[in-house]
Amino acid sequence: MPDTPLPLTTEFLFRIVLTAGTPQMSAPGRGGELRVIPVTGGTFEGPALKGEVVPGTTADWLRVEADGTAHMDVRLVLKTDRGQTIYMHYSGVRTGRPEVLARLGRGEAVDAGDYYFRTAIRFETGDAELGWLNRVLAVGIGQRPPAGPTYDVYVVK
Repeated sequence: MPDTPLPLTTEFLFRIVLTAGTPQMSAPGRGGELRVIPVTGGTFEGPALKGEVVPGTTADWLRVEADGTAHMDVRLVLKTDRGQTIYMHYSGVRTGRPEVLARLGRGEAVDAGDYYFRTAIRFETGDAELGWLNRVLAVGIGQRPPAGPTYDVYVVK
């Protein structure tokens, strides 16, 4: 076993910008509130992949703790500009100081450096050219501007 930690190497895959609708359900859940929020669309673009989020196939099951920390469980269908379909599933955490989370909750613009917003991502596709996506993990660094969530997505090498 090596004495030094192995390095973590990533490669930028794409930026995805999502639009979200009004929560379809908001109810007490274990340790907080459960909100089901439709993802109404969006786009993604990177060096080798670009396209759009397929509306009507996506949602965020968001659990919000009493302190405002959000745990997301999101499932998206992506369609590339070449017609390829990719299923994207991610879970993540958005947290920060209470006053920062309150501002995000009101839809205000907040500097992304003022809060923690990270996701763990898996992909599935039946497209032979993109089959490598089935065999990688990715991570996302998120931000929550007033227009909707935005993530810079990196493949872990």
